[in-house]
Amino acid sequence: MNQLSTAERAEVVRLLCEGMSIRATCRALKVGKNTVARLLCQIGKACADYQDSKLRNLGCLVVQCDEVWSFVGCKERHATPEKKAVGQGSVWCWTALDSDSKLLITWHLGGRSDDDCEWFMADLADRLTKRIQLSTDGYGAYRNAVKLAFGKQVDFGQVVKVFGKDPSEEKRYSPAICTGCKTKAIIGDPLESQISTSHIERSNLTLRMQNRRMTRLTNAFSKSVEHHAYALALTFMFYNFARPHESLRIQDVKGQTGIKRSPAMAAGIEDHIWSIEEIVGLLK
Repeated sequence: MNQLSTAERAEVVRLLCEGMSIRATCRALKVGKNTVARLLCQIGKACADYQDSKLRNLGCLVVQCDEVWSFVGCKERHATPEKKAVGQGSVWCWTALDSDSKLLITWHLGGRSDDDCEWFMADLADRLTKRIQLSTDGYGAYRNAVKLAFGKQVDFGQVVKVFGKDPSEEKRYSPAICTGCKTKAIIGDPLESQISTSHIERSNLTLRMQNRRMTRLTNAFSKSVEHHAYALALTFMFYNFARPHESLRIQDVKGQTGIKRSPAMAAGIEDHIWSIEEIVGLLK
């Protein structure tokens, strides 16, 4: 990796951010696989450290949370105790999104347990400065975790979906059909119209499109939890700071909606859209 120039590093990072796998990046740029893998680890760690310190004291008001499934090394049914001991099998990425700025406030990679949920909620609460309206899906662990992290200083509601089966759908790959949806206030006095997980679910789709390791029905999965975490950190850095969000455009001085903004700009923690070269500059 040390033999790559800054421009070459930027091209590698650009392709990884746009959803290409390590092998595809190697073929496109004629760079060694180990070189790309080492660069991913170093830039991923730098992005994780930067966002951990930067995404704090945020004045968010409406937050949505969800958890996204993926796997490392092998599917859960093939994960032996030895493989599970090194982190292989199913992993879940817990994410929190500011509905107004579309900023991904924080994330946590782990299991889908009460402990993971409590750690995630505690970290989220530590990054916010105002009382928020919080929405999640109907997963039961959220109730106690939110209470422990926020106490009564939160307006918390859940979206509970009812799923059924459509006999006409292809059974192996088609998801279950949502036959109903209801909202429920859990803590405080959340606005019913704001109890929603639509924004975070759309963010999940963006994550699966931008990160090759999260794409379903492919063999581009991560071989280790470490590499999976670094790839996610790079994806979130690109999303928060370097990728203009179409819903965040604002009017310019001529009244035209032509000024593009990233989630970090909309949240007031940045004044410009980062370039890939700036992301690579975090390595210095």
